[in-house]
Amino acid sequence: MIASPALDRYLPIAEHGLIGDLHTAALVGVEGTIDWYCCPEFDSPSVFAAILDRRRGGAWRIAPRGTGWTSKQLYFPDTNILITRFLSADGVGEVQDFMPIASSPAHPPHSLIRRVMCVRGRVEFETAIEPRFDYGRAQHDVQPHSRGVIFQARALSLALSSPRPLTLTDAGASAVFALAQGQSATFALVPAKRGEEPPPFDEHLASAAFEDAVRYWRGWLRQSRYTGRWREMVHRSALTLKLLTYRPTGAIVAAPTTSLPEGVGGERNWDYRYTWIRDAAFSLYALLRLGFTEEAAAFMDWLTHRFRDCRDGAAGPLQIMYGIDGRPELPEEVLDHFEGYQGSAPVRIGNHAAGQLQLDIYGELIDSVYLYNKHGTPIYHDAWEDLSRIVDWVCGHWDQADEGVWETRGGPKHFTYSRLMCWVAVERAIRIANQRGLPANRSRWGSTRDAIYRQIMQRGWHPERHAFVQHYDTDVLDASVLLMPLAKFIAPTDPRWISTLDAIARELVSDSLVYRYNPQASPDGLRGHEGTFSICTFWYVEALARAGRLDEARLALEKMFTYANHLGLYAEEIGPTGEQLGNFPQAFTHLALVSAAVNLDRQLG
Repeated sequence: MIASPALDRYLPIAEHGLIGDLHTAALVGVEGTIDWYCCPEFDSPSVFAAILDRRRGGAWRIAPRGTGWTSKQLYFPDTNILITRFLSADGVGEVQDFMPIASSPAHPPHSLIRRVMCVRGRVEFETAIEPRFDYGRAQHDVQPHSRGVIFQARALSLALSSPRPLTLTDAGASAVFALAQGQSATFALVPAKRGEEPPPFDEHLASAAFEDAVRYWRGWLRQSRYTGRWREMVHRSALTLKLLTYRPTGAIVAAPTTSLPEGVGGERNWDYRYTWIRDAAFSLYALLRLGFTEEAAAFMDWLTHRFRDCRDGAAGPLQIMYGIDGRPELPEEVLDHFEGYQGSAPVRIGNHAAGQLQLDIYGELIDSVYLYNKHGTPIYHDAWEDLSRIVDWVCGHWDQADEGVWETRGGPKHFTYSRLMCWVAVERAIRIANQRGLPANRSRWGSTRDAIYRQIMQRGWHPERHAFVQHYDTDVLDASVLLMPLAKFIAPTDPRWISTLDAIARELVSDSLVYRYNPQASPDGLRGHEGTFSICTFWYVEALARAGRLDEARLALEKMFTYANHLGLYAEEIGPTGEQLGNFPQAFTHLALVSAAVNLDRQLG
């Protein structure tokens, strides 16, 4: 009997690898199941979503029949081609999963290729596929064609090319086939036009597509200038960031998934398939430091369009996030028919936080412009005029409460980090103006910069705690202030900063892992617990390094590497027993890894 594509259990989030084609991506589990895939773009409705509902989400499984086998995953060296290996007493098989970057008549855009091989002995495989279109809400027809089957829904049709005869069901298809050593069988799932058969696909075309993919990824990675101590982890992060890039616009999604929980059973489940302004500075810094100037230029172009089109609104001239195509509307919706990962409801699509006031985004935006002006291409006149209007807006609105960097839903507060990044916004704009001799309201900008600095030092500093705190009028600590020396607001060895760093180490750090804050001490309007925040750990490493505490920094970094999954990937958070939590993999985490590794290398150099 063919195994159903419905999963018997939820794999741990970490037991997945990522493949993609710079338009969309898929998660492949260690047991050979694709249980997350949106087509044709990152934020399109899902085709496979078993990771959010193992019975109703849809999946595509290829694995040996029966039991008695184990599996392992690796990436083909220096590529994003994922190999899942199956080991048994009868033989060793593997599935090579990838998506071609450049389309051709043989594999049109968004082709999902699964190449099954036997490398030792003889292995009997089974495959079972059952798509569930539009997050499991749309019905579809199953229609045979000469080389496989077409799954036809109202908004999207996908054709499966199969080298073996398929048994069709009402919703999917399955097959059993055996391979001897050296034999292969390739399945391809491609978008189909209504009434047309997909192009033929055979083992020769599969081999050519594989070689093309290898050449593309290795050619791209050769641009990297990083030759430091942690080359494997840094390059895997770079390859992951490239996978999360939407090629048509240059935007980078925060993560390719939605609603993977920050705490199993909790409600901290968000849609991350969009582009956050705050990722900009970190993205551009990482890309420029590694030598990926083309990607940095594309992302800078995406950012330039955002502040060129911005209009003053209730939450300021810029949103905190946008769609990968630049659209501002991201309405939030709950999918009540999905149970959520391990029962972690609600499952959300869209993101209501897009309408929040988060003042920190202006610092991150203008810091990214400063970095690109310095290391990339000087800012053009029209872009400077647009940016100057944003700086003037910050000068008039910095002294107000907002929702803060963590997008909490507990009401506006005067967050220290938000003030810090308003200071960065104005300070970096002054630097650009002075470096280039550009016109600017230097008097107003300078007095605003100084006023923000003095306010942070007076109200963000807690004299009894000997630390900078989360927001004014509290004694709660927050890991976001780790960016103070990184943003050049305070000297990394200033006594005020060293005592803050020590306070964070005592209260928010556990075995190098760093919590964002204590939600019991500072309620954030949400139920449930969360793990340590991985990006904060890398900020902590960098803060230690800049403070000259290199042994501590190196040990913390090496420990953090042990929390990566088997492929070197990170979700948003790490749970109490080392499990990955939250959307996966997360760009922000990998950006911070690159920054921490590069800067620690330089300090150790």
